Amino acid sequence: MDYKQTIDFLFTSFPMFEKIGGGAYHPGLERIEKLCSHFDNPQKKIKTIHIAGTNGKGSSSHLLASVLQSSGYKTGLYTSPHLKEFTERIKINGIEISKEAITNFVNDHLVFFKSFQASFFEITTLMAFHFFAEEKVDIAIIETGLGGRLDATNVLVPEVTLITNISYDHTQYLGDTLEKIAIEKGGIIKPGIPIVIGERQKETSLVFEKIANDRNAPLFYAEDLSGIENCSFNKGKMEADVTTKEYSYKKLLVGLGGFYQEKNIKGVLTVLNILKEKDWNIQEDSIRRGFAEVVENTTIKGRWQFLQKNPTVLCDTAHNEAGIKYVTDQLKTLSYQQLYIVFGMVKDKEIEKVLDLLPKDAWYFFTKPTIQRGLEAETLLEKAQLAGLKGEVTASVNEALSKAKSKANKDDLIYVGGSTFVVAEIL
Repeated sequence: MDYKQTIDFLFTSFPMFEKIGGGAYHPGLERIEKLCSHFDNPQKKIKTIHIAGTNGKGSSSHLLASVLQSSGYKTGLYTSPHLKEFTERIKINGIEISKEAITNFVNDHLVFFKSFQASFFEITTLMAFHFFAEEKVDIAIIETGLGGRLDATNVLVPEVTLITNISYDHTQYLGDTLEKIAIEKGGIIKPGIPIVIGERQKETSLVFEKIANDRNAPLFYAEDLSGIENCSFNKGKMEADVTTKEYSYKKLLVGLGGFYQEKNIKGVLTVLNILKEKDWNIQEDSIRRGFAEVVENTTIKGRWQFLQKNPTVLCDTAHNEAGIKYVTDQLKTLSYQQLYIVFGMVKDKEIEKVLDLLPKDAWYFFTKPTIQRGLEAETLLEKAQLAGLKGEVTASVNEALSKAKSKANKDDLIYVGGSTFVVAEIL
């Protein structure tokens, strides 16, 4: 098979959660353990950092990768979903896995894959482990797919583990309370391995503390060990004075500009401090360069990303109640004459809670991302009208953006979001 045929085979032969939702969700570690065993357990041949959380795990993964890369380490990065191309999921030092490597890997083991009942994410996770081991990375940042305890990535024994935060998302799979969700995310805590909790929350702290205590894992709350002052945000970047247990970073520049990065960088800096205590060579100048150049180093996209001026167009992949709350708060800080919002969602989110947060003075172009999980634009409009929002239905994401641009003048603002898959279609 050539590359296109290989990707089609992966997308069609194995259930893919991003496309079909719950039908592709097969929690448990038995299949990934068998896959890894067949490939001589590549996950045991690499050093890793394992990251879970409801929001912020993607940004945190990229920030950590950027700093380690800036420190001179050959750094792997495994994240999901991809926005435009499958190769985005697996990177080393910001360079995506080659199409040839993917094609060769699948073709070489095609008979085995056809005989093995696995999910798309399990096959992809195996591919990442195998690639990182073959390329002999110094360390790999591994982001969970869904949850943690039963996630395919949870066969790792990492250097350190990070849980960014807990909020309501995928409740039909992870539980309908923060405590239940925390149990699933906390499943990545390993015996004796330091665990960093990015955000202290009264509903989840006791859960994490019990799991960590039972597994003799040193636990650190990032917000207890670091502080942030004098934050400013300008066109997709953030600057702040940050203090940690050991260092003070005046005017630390971060190449990601969402409000939510304030919490993410606390967790990232705490992880880096733990690595330094384990004799990883990470200096202040590498941290500064890694934070400032995170987009250039990792090619991360879709995090409070400004796409054009006159009119201003920006996008963000926030897609649940907690993430959208940050977005709406930050939109209030921007200057514009009229706000237009291109908005689409997937079916399995808490749609009404998200819509209740959105600004009522905007004009909306409701649309459906082109995946099976996508919520019909007409249904979204009906629910939005009940929430007091005004707008119209559009046939596609790109048509919605074109209509917004045709209505907007140079002093207006167009925001694109509601789903990772909506953002993917306009990038």
